[in-house]
Amino acid sequence: MLRYLNTIRLRATRMFLTVAAIMVPVMVLVYVAERLGLVRLAGELLAPAMALMQLPAEAGIVWATTVITNIYGGIAVLAALSGELQLNGAQMSALGSMMLFAHNLPTEQAVVRGAGASALFTGGLRLLVGAAYGAAVAWVCHLGGWLQEPVSLAWLASDGAVRSGPPDVLPWVLSTARSLLLIWLIICVLVVMLDALERLGVTRWLTRKLAPVLRLTGLSEAAAPLTTIGMLMGLAYGGALLIEASEREGHDRRTLLLALCWLSLFHAVLEDTILIAALGANLWVILVLRGLVVLAIMMALAFATRPGTRWGRRLAAAG
Repeated sequence: MLRYLNTIRLRATRMFLTVAAIMVPVMVLVYVAERLGLVRLAGELLAPAMALMQLPAEAGIVWATTVITNIYGGIAVLAALSGELQLNGAQMSALGSMMLFAHNLPTEQAVVRGAGASALFTGGLRLLVGAAYGAAVAWVCHLGGWLQEPVSLAWLASDGAVRSGPPDVLPWVLSTARSLLLIWLIICVLVVMLDALERLGVTRWLTRKLAPVLRLTGLSEAAAPLTTIGMLMGLAYGGALLIEASEREGHDRRTLLLALCWLSLFHAVLEDTILIAALGANLWVILVLRGLVVLAIMMALAFATRPGTRWGRRLAAAG
């Protein structure tokens, strides 16, 4: 048992150090920007777009950071703005869904390009679907009166909002250290859960169950299991598998496009979903409903790219 716990600790610490290398600079930049009044200015610029989506202006800063860095970068901004950012359950679910749809685009869409699909198309698809889904969730819940209870982000920072003015560094350093410790603990729990799911065979079971669903969207028998693994484990891992399989088995351009669109919109389902749920997002919104929406989008893409259509002919010619 002690050996197992030590292995989990080392694995979680390695993961934490990797994400901390991204989170700490982001947290420092947000702190400095807050002190200089730049966060308030950015919020004012983003306010009209966010208002159309029933979200506060600061949510735009969180999502923009997530798109450029990754989900941990967005969490870092949430931690820095936790004293000022007031969200209810619907808004947190909407913002969390947007973060899940579109994050770390520079790196992840480079993987997509290397695997054989357009980074511009798949990246644009992630941004468009993320914004549309987030707005729909926020508006529907607002009009229906659902998930309107406030979500507390106080656990992310101990001293409330960081205010503009002369630097008061020590409280911020202590608060940031506390936030990072909590995130390390979340990663430890996440590693244990993922390891348990793997040992219990849940991951393999999900792979078997999801593969037939993927085949309904036009994927070949060979590509569907690889796509399922990528959905569960992550875009970089799934993209690497597809690159290897494409070189070995010669997947056509349509199969690669559909598989990589799946992976772009819906990947690292277990890990990322747990992270966003920990922030207070509704699991049905960020996982079940989001998965059904992605399935509908993929069925539409499969229909639009079927052999004989203009898009299908172009993909066949490119292959």
